[in-house]
Amino acid sequence: MTPYERRTEAVRSALATAGADAAVCVPGRTLQYLTGFDEPQRDRHFLLVIPASGEPTGFVPSLSAAQFSRETWVRAVETWDDADDPVTALGALFDDLGIPEAPHLLVDDTMWAAFLQDVRSVRPRATIGLASEVVSKLRIRKDDAELDALRRAARVADDAVRAVRGLGSDAVGLTETDLAERIESFLTDAGGEGVSFEPIVGSGPHGAMPHHTHGDRVIRAGEPVVLDFGARVDGYPGDQTRTLVFGGDPDERVREVHDLVRRAQEAAVGAAEPGVPAAAVDDAARSVVEAAGYGDAFIHRTGHGVGLDVHEPPSIAADNDVELRPGMVFSVEPGVYLDDEFGVRIEDLVVVTEAGCERLNHTSRGWEC
Repeated sequence: MTPYERRTEAVRSALATAGADAAVCVPGRTLQYLTGFDEPQRDRHFLLVIPASGEPTGFVPSLSAAQFSRETWVRAVETWDDADDPVTALGALFDDLGIPEAPHLLVDDTMWAAFLQDVRSVRPRATIGLASEVVSKLRIRKDDAELDALRRAARVADDAVRAVRGLGSDAVGLTETDLAERIESFLTDAGGEGVSFEPIVGSGPHGAMPHHTHGDRVIRAGEPVVLDFGARVDGYPGDQTRTLVFGGDPDERVREVHDLVRRAQEAAVGAAEPGVPAAAVDDAARSVVEAAGYGDAFIHRTGHGVGLDVHEPPSIAADNDVELRPGMVFSVEPGVYLDDEFGVRIEDLVVVTEAGCERLNHTSRGWEC
């Protein structure tokens, strides 16, 4: 079996435990995880139906059939033409697969409401749950192929941050958007296949807004700049944050906060190992920040899982008691944000191992360029 087929078989096996008769997926990250097919959801009915007993079957428009068959392992593919009624054809497929009249169906979490209504119309007595009920338990622990892609994506981010540091004082006078465009170019040059998300370049007071992207503010010498970016490799994203100072030295308070955030991140990485709850990693970082009197300025969770989605389980947050297991990949990114002054965030991706955790990012975490 290919890794994709093994994952789909694991979902099929889990349906009985979940009391479900079938899972129904649409184009998106779940379908990509199960088949490798990477296309967005569009206006035509395009489904992968995974029955608890029977052959997983693609239900695809005729115009996509050759592509789907060529790019996936799925052997059973039912097609429909634009002249057909796709709802009638879907009902016939459900009958052929032996899906009962009153099934429990797990539908893709991202399925558009219009398609969900059509699924309901072919099985009006169905009860509906979410496919994440079974898929998330698989996706939360990465297999070897996924870890290889995530390591390569991390190397791309590392290469890009080295290039950013290499700008030195030449970054002074650029706008945040100018630097964001340079970062995208550095990521491509390093082998990235499109950005993981819109790069964040938060200079000076803009750095105090965790999800500020970039704008026309000019970068000044000696001020901290929060840089958060990554690129995809084989579909998997990098995600790294460094807070750098270009063209001069920061003042004492910036140095103090930067060192604090670096120590908080070290504490959190040190706490990550099999068997500990995700909340313990959050607590390790938060305790360092709170002890220094900046607890109110640490305004988000310590991290988030990373896989095909940039944000996915496990959440590294105070309210999450999920135990860490080998193969889980997540960010460790404490931050301190001082309104109208500046912000500092430092982020690496880590993977839980049998003995502890492995950092996927390896560049300096200092502010120096």
